[in-house]
Amino acid sequence: MEITKTRLEGLLIIKPDVFEDDRGYFFESFNQEKFLNAGLDLKFLQDNESKSKKGVLRGLHFQAPPFAQGKLVRVIRGSVVDVAVDIRKESPTYGKWDSVVLTGQNKWMYWVPPGFAHGFVTLEDDTIFFYKCTNVYNKASEGSILWNDPNLNINWGVAEPLISEKDQVAPGFGDIGSPF
Repeated sequence: MEITKTRLEGLLIIKPDVFEDDRGYFFESFNQEKFLNAGLDLKFLQDNESKSKKGVLRGLHFQAPPFAQGKLVRVIRGSVVDVAVDIRKESPTYGKWDSVVLTGQNKWMYWVPPGFAHGFVTLEDDTIFFYKCTNVYNKASEGSILWNDPNLNINWGVAEPLISEKDQVAPGFGDIGSPF
């Protein structure tokens, strides 16, 4: 397993060891001992999965304390541009974002710690996105940020994404205040 730091503190790209042969492949998508040895003391309470057609944008979402969630995200099939925005008010990278392309082929994972808003846009039809969460979903703690907020200036790489009604009317970054 190779762990790469991003320009945002705590946000990590995790590249698992994948073993392939003529039968297919095998890899550990989570091994608590290996994650602990890498400094990631994580306890997951919920798993989520979505399937989307090409061009679907989901996000930017977060859970505020006391239900803040860290997410270990990956793509099972297809591909996405995965985006995380630092919403930790005291962070030197507050309001900054980073992204990675996750695919069923590269099998990379993105560790998105609590204090980040998260979203992704699918690059292929029938993309299956999977993530483990360190806390359970709580409707009252749910928050979102407008996906195309000009203050964030995120490059999603898709001209006209398909977006839920909820995400179309999300508040701008400057309007959320920081719950972290």
